[in-house]
Amino acid sequence: MFDRIAPRYDLLNRLMSAGQDGRWRAAAAAAADLAAGDRALDCCTGTGDLAFALADRVTEHGSVVGVDFSEPMLERARAKGAARGGAAAAVRFEAADAADLPFADDVFHAATVAFGARNLDDLDAGLREMARVVRPGGRVVVLEITTPRRLRKAYGLWFDRAVPVLGRLLGRDGAAYTYLPASVRRFPEPPELAARMAAAGLEDVRWRTFCAGSVALHRGKVAA
Repeated sequence: MFDRIAPRYDLLNRLMSAGQDGRWRAAAAAAADLAAGDRALDCCTGTGDLAFALADRVTEHGSVVGVDFSEPMLERARAKGAARGGAAAAVRFEAADAADLPFADDVFHAATVAFGARNLDDLDAGLREMARVVRPGGRVVVLEITTPRRLRKAYGLWFDRAVPVLGRLLGRDGAAYTYLPASVRRFPEPPELAARMAAAGLEDVRWRTFCAGSVALHRGKVAA
């Protein structure tokens, strides 16, 4: 499914978020608390937008790896990085399963995932893997769509009806964008996600929401 929607993935992201997804990813990159020279991992990287935001923070002195299991998504991420140049061009994109990462323990200063955690077959395994590869004191950041406590009716009309139509007309894949609202309904709400991050070995887990509570940004610190 993700292979199929890769060509129009960025366009649909901009439309579905009213152009706000870049701002949310910038907030996620800031939550990773990185400095120049640090190493960062972006899981379920898609076409690389969060990986590029991380690269801007670690600069050319650091390194960023973006992983995904969809090669067409990774191809687009590599092309975007080359076109942007600078630190973005140095981001390394690799095929990998976020629930079984091919990296040693304590390698990165931070690990992130944006709008991909809900697609993991085993969310808890993915959270544990992200915590495992981050050094003690480093950050794990999860940016994800969630179901707001307020405006549920308007949210349902948008996600359950309008988004599949957009996917069918512009993404040419209505099935994929019918999957999107279904995946959000299955995903844990912010308090439960925070508890599961803590169970994965993270401390001081906090979250904030955007867009009337429909997007949640969680961050936690790897225990020493």
